[in-house]
Amino acid sequence: MTSTTNYWDNIHRVKEAINNADALLVGIGAGMSTAAGFTYSGERFHKYFDDFYKKYGITDMYSGGFYNYESLEEYWAFFSRLTYYNRYDIQVGEPYLQLMKLLEGKNYFVITTNVDHQMQLAGVDKNKFYYMQGDYGLWQCSEPCHQKTYDNKEQVQRMVDEQRDMKIPTHLIPHCPKCGRPMTMNLRIDSTFVQDEGWYAAQKRYTAFVETYKDKPIVLLELGVGFNTPMIIKYPFMRMADDNIDALYVPINVEKQTIPFEIQHNTIPFNDDILKVLNDLLS
Repeated sequence: MTSTTNYWDNIHRVKEAINNADALLVGIGAGMSTAAGFTYSGERFHKYFDDFYKKYGITDMYSGGFYNYESLEEYWAFFSRLTYYNRYDIQVGEPYLQLMKLLEGKNYFVITTNVDHQMQLAGVDKNKFYYMQGDYGLWQCSEPCHQKTYDNKEQVQRMVDEQRDMKIPTHLIPHCPKCGRPMTMNLRIDSTFVQDEGWYAAQKRYTAFVETYKDKPIVLLELGVGFNTPMIIKYPFMRMADDNIDALYVPINVEKQTIPFEIQHNTIPFNDDILKVLNDLLS
């Protein structure tokens, strides 16, 4: 009973803070899409990639993205499926829809390390959104010889439709329209990641938002962010909470969370399912 009471007390505190804050800054990590059921391992992985498991022992989509495949035909067989089933042949997840309901009418900004386009599908304002790790729906030159990205929907569909025996036809391998080198995914894997004009514009808007509300009442809502890349969302959010007495830091994750002593007074963590907490904040 004590645990249940504390949970609902915290829900009411967060709701009140959101309603009274000058701004709402949302950080989204991989746990958000996991809460939507878009897992990268287990049954869903074997449904689409069992042949890669049987040949190479790959056990999940994430690690499969780093495998050194035998050919570009095989590389693109994997990545076209990865893109198609996580970017195009997919519906918007319920947690994302609920988040957009929570943001309705609010002064907000969203930053995410996810590359699955879920926030865009949910209807986020593109001027209030920063997908800083890339997007499955974009390609870039592998060199890269220039800082531009390219939409890949039509080509990915053909790769999925025409691949056989874990390989795409050679003529479908994408090449850079400027230098002729092979294209690659626009994902932040190493220093070759392309940051195009749209990326820099979004970064500038995010930085301006943070600067505007750094000393004002703000709710820092963190959804499914772990310690894979904590320097992008988790650590900056913690620093903002430490620097701003009027900030409320609200990390939500099913995984156990450790909150530094310095910010425990203005932190309300939830070790619960993200969708459940969002639904309760809307109730």
